[in-house]
Amino acid sequence: MQIYWTKITKIIEETPEVRTYLLACPQDFTWEEGSHTHMAFEGFNAGDKPNRSLIRHMSISTLPHENAIGITTRIREQCSEFKTILKNLKVGDEVALFKTHSNVPLKREGKNVYLLSAGVGLATFRPLVLDYFKQADNVNKIHSLNIDSSKEFLFNDVFEPIPDKKFTSQFVDNRTDYYEEVKNLASDRDSIYYVVGSDEFLMENIKVLQEQGIKPEQIMLDKHERQRTEFLSLVKKV
Repeated sequence: MQIYWTKITKIIEETPEVRTYLLACPQDFTWEEGSHTHMAFEGFNAGDKPNRSLIRHMSISTLPHENAIGITTRIREQCSEFKTILKNLKVGDEVALFKTHSNVPLKREGKNVYLLSAGVGLATFRPLVLDYFKQADNVNKIHSLNIDSSKEFLFNDVFEPIPDKKFTSQFVDNRTDYYEEVKNLASDRDSIYYVVGSDEFLMENIKVLQEQGIKPEQIMLDKHERQRTEFLSLVKKV
């Protein structure tokens, strides 16, 4: 396993609780839209076993052409050991990256694409939208739906509707409006639905989509294939 140590080059306060950490791109470090990486702090591999409290699976919110690896995350006042350390890091400090992979690249099958997310889950979708703007081949249109009860919606500069590019975006701040809209979107039976958020959020969305006739192969989750299959089959049994 290759471990890349890299420095924080910039810290952006997106909202009072959400920060984006921009990291320098190490030589040979590559990724694509929809990628996640494992981010870790000094000492995580010092013992016989990795210290998992110093490691976190994080989505990358940028694309390679932006010349920075973006990690966008919510840090609340009361937070985990990992988030507490992250909150205190400064520009110039080092972090480790390893096991970078994409479970949710943009599918180019000539269909409509719907991006369903909660809160900072939108960070996973930012690169997909930018990739679509750069090259729209074999994607009919994209619609993003995000729920965030804080009403501090992220990446407004990217998630701004652009009719000419067949891109629309919607933000809601409550579950009732959100799931009503998911039902409406699911009336489009021959499309692709990406879902990013907590496990509970994934389960609820899968249930609604399947009740509306959306097939498992149309639902994309930021999970390895085995986990994705488990989620889809588990919801089906409920």
